Amino acid sequence: MENGQFRLLWIGTLFSFLGMQMQIVARGYLAFELTGKNTALGGVMIAFGVPQLLLGLWGGVLADRLPKRNLLIACQGIIALNSLWVATMIKTGHIEYWMLIAAGVVQGAGFAFIGPARQAFIGDLVGRDSIGNAVVLQQLSMNSTRVIGPSLAGAFIAVAVIGTGGVYLMTTLGFFIAMATMFRLPPGNPKPRATQVSPLRDLADGVRYVRRRPSLALLILTSFAVIMVGFPYQSFLPSVAVDVYRAGSGGLGLLQSFGAVGAVAATVLVATFAESRRAWFWQPVLAMAFGASLILLGATTSLLVGLAAMVAVGALASGFQGLNNALTMSNTDHEYHGRVQSISMLSWSLFGLFALPIGIVADHIGIRETLMLMGAVVIGCVALLQLMSRSERVAEDRRRALAALEVRQEARAAAGGQ
Repeated sequence: MENGQFRLLWIGTLFSFLGMQMQIVARGYLAFELTGKNTALGGVMIAFGVPQLLLGLWGGVLADRLPKRNLLIACQGIIALNSLWVATMIKTGHIEYWMLIAAGVVQGAGFAFIGPARQAFIGDLVGRDSIGNAVVLQQLSMNSTRVIGPSLAGAFIAVAVIGTGGVYLMTTLGFFIAMATMFRLPPGNPKPRATQVSPLRDLADGVRYVRRRPSLALLILTSFAVIMVGFPYQSFLPSVAVDVYRAGSGGLGLLQSFGAVGAVAATVLVATFAESRRAWFWQPVLAMAFGASLILLGATTSLLVGLAAMVAVGALASGFQGLNNALTMSNTDHEYHGRVQSISMLSWSLFGLFALPIGIVADHIGIRETLMLMGAVVIGCVALLQLMSRSERVAEDRRRALAALEVRQEARAAAGGQ
């Protein structure tokens, strides 16, 4: 955090994540309150996921072609105004479920461009030698807000004069503060190119780049499996809190907060070896352990045991995500950061798309059984990918990545000794 420009981006992202974490709780609680169905929770997430799926790759292309600061400011402003609209509808008593769907579409479109631009901007601000730790620190900012954001939202929703409308107003303020901090960042201009190519060729080149790097493709495919199948658990915590534990919005806030405590602890731990050889070993281990933690969460009907399970769920989900992102960024050439991140982040759009069928399953077989099924599928998918990766081509690509890591570490040690 000695880099002042990265620190400013980190602070702005902190406010944005705080607003987002509070809004996730308010949106889920409001959707469930308006409809009483798990399918409605899935519908909100699919509204978020479809625009990300359609626009995500183009977000990466723009991140590699345009000034990243301007792209972030514009999209963050749109998301803030979108949040303000929902808050106004709630406060005036005109809120309807379809409005949450519409707001989810706008928000998903905004984050299709924000995600790749923000990750690629990190590479501009800190340089290749520190990018792994910087990515994990960015993850820490998100997880830190998950400690206090959900509990604050749950508490404020329970206060009649504040409610979900007041929470949406608070999230709007967080988005505007995040946007204001970005005005003080450098432009983040892309590197000049010898020849100019069309955006479509840029997109195709990014896909080819990943295909030429089998170890990078394995990281992205593992992220797809874990996030699109396992991470929708977040969307159904309102159902767990209300239907399983009978704990209302306060219980929802507790579940979110206990998960966030585990996430923060795991992120700090992952930062200690994000740029070491051990990272490749722990990446699949954390993924499968996360699946096991979902099975544990689904198996219990006790709130106390559920809170303990949420610590494990949050820790393992965050540990996997932070480590996977660090490995992906560290093993990507600078000029491809935006496009590779946009490909990786398609998993979040699939997360939104999978939330709806998962919600339908939960309404038919029960939320507890669905959580256990999700965990089992995560374990199976990751294990299958590991078996498929036992090829000499993947092993050789990973050896090259490890050799490059050792060269960077030696150069950093030599610079520190001078």
